[in-house]
Amino acid sequence: MSDGTGISPIEVDEDELRARLTPEQFEITRRAGTERAFTGAYVDSKEPGIYRCLVCDLELFRSDTKYDSGSGWPSFWEPISPERVTLQEDRSHGMVRTEALCARCGSHLGHVFPDGPQPTGERYCMNSASLRLDPSEG
Repeated sequence: MSDGTGISPIEVDEDELRARLTPEQFEITRRAGTERAFTGAYVDSKEPGIYRCLVCDLELFRSDTKYDSGSGWPSFWEPISPERVTLQEDRSHGMVRTEALCARCGSHLGHVFPDGPQPTGERYCMNSASLRLDPSEG
């Protein structure tokens, strides 16, 4: 059943994910971990395509909205549509941030900050380990 956004939430089998994902991918997507800066596969990628959720394959970001933020993580100024990324307050680690989650499966993607370029002024600072680049859809 859709939640009104056109995205139908799904249940995720944690045991299946443990078998399918690397320990780092599981920690990041299911436990809100963060990969070390400048280590992710897509930090410097300029390849055209669509970035999808690693867990459920939902299309999240287009490569033409990706930019070099200098932060050490792949950054985008907007998702394909706002309904695909759920935003929620994150008060972990003694900070107040905005966490970005996949709207379909609830996987942790990264955080959103208000210091990005125009046209949105936002920086969707994502973990490479939460994403899969589909170059055939650029």
